[in-house]
Amino acid sequence: MRHFVFATLLWMIAAPLWAQNFATPARSAFVIDVSSGTVLLAKNTDAPLPPASMSKLMTLNMLFEALVDGRVSLSDTWRVSQRAQDMGGSSMYLDKRDRPTTEELIQGIIVQSGNDACVVVAEGLAGGEEEFAQLMTERARSVGMNNSTFGNASGWPHPLQKMSTHDLGTLAVRLITEFPQFYPYFSQKSFAFDGRVPDNHRNRNPLLALGIGADGLKTGHTNEAGYGLVGSAVQGKRRVVFVVSGLDSANLRATESERITNWALRQFIQKTIATPDDIITDAPVWMGEVTKVALVPATPIELLLPVVGSDKLNAIVEYHGPIQAPVSAGQELGRLVIKREGLTDQSFPLVAKDAVQSGGFMTRITTGAAKLKQQYWASEPDPAS
Repeated sequence: MRHFVFATLLWMIAAPLWAQNFATPARSAFVIDVSSGTVLLAKNTDAPLPPASMSKLMTLNMLFEALVDGRVSLSDTWRVSQRAQDMGGSSMYLDKRDRPTTEELIQGIIVQSGNDACVVVAEGLAGGEEEFAQLMTERARSVGMNNSTFGNASGWPHPLQKMSTHDLGTLAVRLITEFPQFYPYFSQKSFAFDGRVPDNHRNRNPLLALGIGADGLKTGHTNEAGYGLVGSAVQGKRRVVFVVSGLDSANLRATESERITNWALRQFIQKTIATPDDIITDAPVWMGEVTKVALVPATPIELLLPVVGSDKLNAIVEYHGPIQAPVSAGQELGRLVIKREGLTDQSFPLVAKDAVQSGGFMTRITTGAAKLKQQYWASEPDPAS
């Protein structure tokens, strides 16, 4: 028996071209709904750009991995080198006599954006900052961050220090989902190492104090990179992650980040469009006691949809058919593919609603006769020829 892939267009649903409806002055921007994986905004997302201190998120990723692997602990103390002490820019104000703990370094990097703390971590994990930067680049590639390279651990201007906003968004989602035990550090509003209270002891994330569900992650600024922010906010069951880069001022970074957060959380809603009780379509069955089987979703199908607006969304069923009996209830037989213009396709499993037993003797006779008849007519010459 030959099998064919069947694709059936089912319906069209309202769904606007979301990204085209939102304009941002950021040089590059990326917004994703974490629970559904739906990209809400994508502007110049694959361009490798100077990330400034936003690249400290990769340094933290490397440190979190070491913690999970048991290579270090939160209470371990770290050596501060002359190079770390001499680092300029944002600082934790470490000196060579200090022995900061891992936890203090995490807080110093997140809250104070300490370049010195990043050097301490790099030297402590890899022996040197250059070696650590190479490991950062290799690790980034292994987790799908293909437009990121690193020349240092801090985001200090360097020809190799580049990240795309898509990669920064990917990294943010990874930090949230893979390291939930450490993620609360990103919402910490203040930290002063060893009782020292420098000007930068407050977290620079402008969204943390606004009461809109923001709980991370990291700001960045250099003259070359402009002002940027990797942020996240959660309201109810929804979490969004966004990245903006290349803005002209800290004030614009704050207002644009708040505007994006409110838009992403307030203009979209998660809706259930089908449940396991809903028959999506029927698929033909070969040599069964019945000739077709109903296909239903394996689990409720939820989509992120706009509150208002309309455009076309296509739903297509794909399966290999005809389906050979016997069929078990709940057996996966196909996929429901949701296609939204300008957005990534989403695919959901479809299963048999009921079991289909193999047909008896008469079914085999009838099916065989039908197949012979089909072959006979296919071989008959055309009378008009």
